[in-house]
Amino acid sequence: MRKLLLSAAAAMMLFSGSAFAAGDTPKAPAQKWSFSGIFGTYDRAQLRRGFLVYKDVCAACHSLNLVAYRNLMDIGFSEAEVKSIAADQDFKDGPNDEGEMFERKGKPSDRFKAPFENENAARAGNGGAHPPDLSLMAKARLRGPDYIFGLMTGYKKNPPKGVTLPDGMSYNTYFPGHQIAMAPPLSDEAVEYKDGTKPTLDQHARDITTFLAWTASPEMEERKRMGIKVLLFLLVLTGMLFALKKRIWSDLH
Repeated sequence: MRKLLLSAAAAMMLFSGSAFAAGDTPKAPAQKWSFSGIFGTYDRAQLRRGFLVYKDVCAACHSLNLVAYRNLMDIGFSEAEVKSIAADQDFKDGPNDEGEMFERKGKPSDRFKAPFENENAARAGNGGAHPPDLSLMAKARLRGPDYIFGLMTGYKKNPPKGVTLPDGMSYNTYFPGHQIAMAPPLSDEAVEYKDGTKPTLDQHARDITTFLAWTASPEMEERKRMGIKVLLFLLVLTGMLFALKKRIWSDLH
């Protein structure tokens, strides 16, 4: 009985410590995004830059399983550019007429190629950690875009006094518990921009955040346009019903 009570007490202490660590994590500061609000839209130039950040940095570990290469045409890439981007990847396909699997170049209809064939391979290549798919990451957290931006910019080279990090861990201000297995992915000039935009860490973080907001809600702009049309329709209908009501009651009096 005593052992059971001691075990329960130890479990409660462990849980309380974890909860405190997560609860002690500050919220990432709110940022201004072009896609915020009822009239917000995606900045196409920023989306294209965000794709470059994903391709050159994030794609080494993280997948985008819900996004097809042809979807890139929605953010301003031409059909020829999309075909070229897809063709840079080799996909295993088949079986062929001989019953054998074969490799082929990627097509616009293919989903983004994952960096690892399976979860075990992903863990083996990342020290036991499994890098999550980023397709819906902007929806997976409360205030997702602010959280992603905070995570990208919240790394500290030296942890606060009294904090000891295990080997292979980094300190991040906005990650729950502050200890994260992912090393700082971004830095100044990590990705070269061809549109003249200065490639700072802050700019990289804003661009990849906007891109991941789009992958999570590619239909957002259409949904907002439809919402505005519905609101205008309801306003007109309300006005017509009010005028009709006045007309009916004026005849009765």
